[in-house]
Amino acid sequence: MARRLTHRPRIVTITGKRAETPLVSTLRWRDATKARPGQYVMVWVPGVDEVPMSLCDIGGVKGIAVHAKGEATSALARLRAGDRIGIRGPYGHGFRHKPGKCLVVAGGTGIACLAPLVEKLARRWPRPSVVVGARTRSELLFVERMRRTGAEVVVTTDDGTAGRKGLATDAAYELLNRNRYSQVCSCGPEAMMRVVASLAQCQSAPVQLSLERYMKCGIGICDSCAMGGLHICVEGPVMDSRRVAGLPDFGAFRRDACGRKERM
Repeated sequence: MARRLTHRPRIVTITGKRAETPLVSTLRWRDATKARPGQYVMVWVPGVDEVPMSLCDIGGVKGIAVHAKGEATSALARLRAGDRIGIRGPYGHGFRHKPGKCLVVAGGTGIACLAPLVEKLARRWPRPSVVVGARTRSELLFVERMRRTGAEVVVTTDDGTAGRKGLATDAAYELLNRNRYSQVCSCGPEAMMRVVASLAQCQSAPVQLSLERYMKCGIGICDSCAMGGLHICVEGPVMDSRRVAGLPDFGAFRRDACGRKERM
């Protein structure tokens, strides 16, 4: 019964909004539905559209990090505390964690879905290593939140305005050479995740990647997120890198709102 009820939009009231960067704001609401790190929800903005959003908070207060790009996310970004939205889910497979030290590599807003995982892993020993990368200082997200967990946090920016100058994959390479990891988890641009998966092969560490695709239904019936015969909305968004590597669209193509393929 609980499974079926997640498919029905439940109307919630936004209890808080916070500007995290000049481009990203977080919206939060109270919701007792259980969720795992890496899962997502379908968010309905009345009169506008429904859009998939990764959960950046998974407890009794749920949260999403909103980067205004399209019509729906721009409408979400304009909402304030007291406004109401519809929520379906949580959906999809989240990150699985195993004993041992974990390396987490995030690019851009990819840290949003990884933040709950880091907070969970940091409650035990050994604490994870976390790479947070962005193009420039103003686009860094959740850095202080990650530092508060006690995890080892390495910040990189493409232009060197904060942390180390360079790519998140550069820092990941050095950490993989310095430490032994039982698993690697990553979210961000697919070109970055492809490199992360390749680097982790030196340790034969299992790698989990969170994929982003256009999703309309969240339950695997509309085909908008189809990728190599898989539906990312139900078989992802978190997948084993060995499975992802065999998908021809990975790092190369995505689909638009009409289902047409477009290069990344």
